[in-house]
Amino acid sequence: MGDRSDNGESGTLAALVGKHVVVVGGTSGIGLAVARDVAHAGAEVTLVGRDEARLRHASGAIGGARQRIGDLREPASFPALFEALPRVDHLVITAGTASLKTLRDSTPDDLRQMLTERLVGPLSMVRAALGNFSATGSIVLTSGLLADRPIRTGAMLAGAVAAVEAVVRALALELAPIRVNAVSPGLVDTPLLDAFFGEGKEQALASAAAALPTGRIGRPDDIAQAVRVLLTGGFITGEVLHVDGGGRLV
Repeated sequence: MGDRSDNGESGTLAALVGKHVVVVGGTSGIGLAVARDVAHAGAEVTLVGRDEARLRHASGAIGGARQRIGDLREPASFPALFEALPRVDHLVITAGTASLKTLRDSTPDDLRQMLTERLVGPLSMVRAALGNFSATGSIVLTSGLLADRPIRTGAMLAGAVAAVEAVVRALALELAPIRVNAVSPGLVDTPLLDAFFGEGKEQALASAAAALPTGRIGRPDDIAQAVRVLLTGGFITGEVLHVDGGGRLV
């Protein structure tokens, strides 16, 4: 018989002990859930966000983490950010704007902002981090359900997240042996949805949940669990992990 290894929960937790994980957008929602999850697994965590007060609050919520100001709309600041950090084992980028404007209602500035926050900013962040990266490290970007299942609004967002998935496959080759993957969330109950649905959020989410095979929408912890699989799966690269409750099926 060949060697046996522990591929269960204890194995994925142990794989992060002592590793340095940088989480961009780690002050709320999915990013905060990812930061909390990897910290629980024994990783050293650096949170990157736009707002100093929110960074402090998020750091306290996970029991302490290094905090750095960083804005995906300002790539010129990224080299200095990483120069001040130790070796990076894993980089997770969850930040990014989300707009469901129609093309007719969008301005050229709207288009540029979407591409900056969803594509140019994350790529610039990755580029700035490369000098710090461990050869056995990994990068996780964030795509989304609209890459596979577009709707009548949000063409800009659909295009941006689809581009992320194409970039992941290319970077997995270019940056090897650093692994590059993406997580593709479906509808997840985060503060971002408050802006989308307003007072109708509860009803909208209940309706969406009823249409999904899982019978519920996602929680930030669901996405964090998937991200941990990508961080610790040493034979996974160039992949998009869909965590959408079956949203691509309905």
